[in-house]
Amino acid sequence: MLVPLGAFWLWVDSRITHVDALSGAPDTPGDTYLIVGSDSREGWANDGTVGARTDTIMLLHQPVSGPVALISIPRDSYVEIPGHKKNKINAAFAFGGPQLLVLTVEKLTGLTIDHYIEVGFLGVSDVVDALGGVELCYDTDVNDPRSTLVWAAGCHQADGATALAFARMRYSDPLGDIGRTQRQQQLVSAVADKVLNRSMLLNPFAVIRVTDAGLSAFRVNDGTGTLDLARAAKVFNAARGAGAVTGTPPLASLDHRVDGVGSTVLLDPNTIDEFWRQIANGDLPPGPVGGVK
Repeated sequence: MLVPLGAFWLWVDSRITHVDALSGAPDTPGDTYLIVGSDSREGWANDGTVGARTDTIMLLHQPVSGPVALISIPRDSYVEIPGHKKNKINAAFAFGGPQLLVLTVEKLTGLTIDHYIEVGFLGVSDVVDALGGVELCYDTDVNDPRSTLVWAAGCHQADGATALAFARMRYSDPLGDIGRTQRQQQLVSAVADKVLNRSMLLNPFAVIRVTDAGLSAFRVNDGTGTLDLARAAKVFNAARGAGAVTGTPPLASLDHRVDGVGSTVLLDPNTIDEFWRQIANGDLPPGPVGGVK
């Protein structure tokens, strides 16, 4: 039985969870997405954010000309939070929810956020199970009790619970949060590959099952509809290719100690402003960027 396309899109629109996130700042050239990953979906119905933290913060930018860029901002980056003192960037979400996080990223990058997408990794595990599992790769044996990840070096088919542990693990990773961000990006890419597989797209029952699971894993800024999500998927797909700029901002230290805050990630003060200017203008060549110099 085929589902009429119009009815399917209306159903998707009715299931999208929205949140007041954008700042209303003057637009900047290009199209900029803030993609936020969280380990919890609690409070999404009432936007409760007390004590909440974001595990992954990614800036996806499509410039007017030049390559698409997908930049992971380490969650412990020490930055100025509007209305608050400097702190780890993920504290902005705890202080003021999506709106303050958007403002903080805008202050840091000089780019106005056009679209906000929040991904609950607990929900992504449901998507993985709906897809029948995804292949993930990590080249080190892991037995990490905090994340519950038990992994033999190599590539394996992972179910939802394993994929969630794969995305959470950081204490057994020598790269810490940087490594966790890389694995979370790998998980999202693996899910996207399987979702966009032709055999899956031609199975309407699978499409509905996976879409139903997927919509529970996301919330987006007010005004976002099905067409906007389709455009976001197209830009994200471009960012996964060889013609994209990917990585982190330039980092000066992964263990910058601050009294009252603890260990933070220090963005390189000598190059960070020029880096964001190049991202905004599409001036960087495709390939990996950032990291500790």
